[in-house]
Amino acid sequence: MKKQNVLYPKAVKAIKTMGENLRLARRRRKITAGMMAERANMSLMTLRSIERGSPHVSMCNYMAVIACLGFQEDVAAVAANDVLGRDLQDAEL
Repeated sequence: MKKQNVLYPKAVKAIKTMGENLRLARRRRKITAGMMAERANMSLMTLRSIERGSPHVSMCNYMAVIACLGFQEDVAAVAANDVLGRDLQDAEL
């Protein structure tokens, strides 16, 4: 039996918001869903799942869409400024 990962409600909401934002960014650029799916090398169904914020789609597929839209630098900045982690690290010294 495959283990199911459980996400907290805030994480699910964040994924849904990201999917909506990706859809809006694609539409602002006047890229059709078919064109985006082709550029990201995925099926149209997978793209639709991403744009709905499905937590069951792999991070690799999300990243393909993010890269096609030019937002990879934004993803690279995640956790770059980890104030709490640095404070905890300093407390151990």
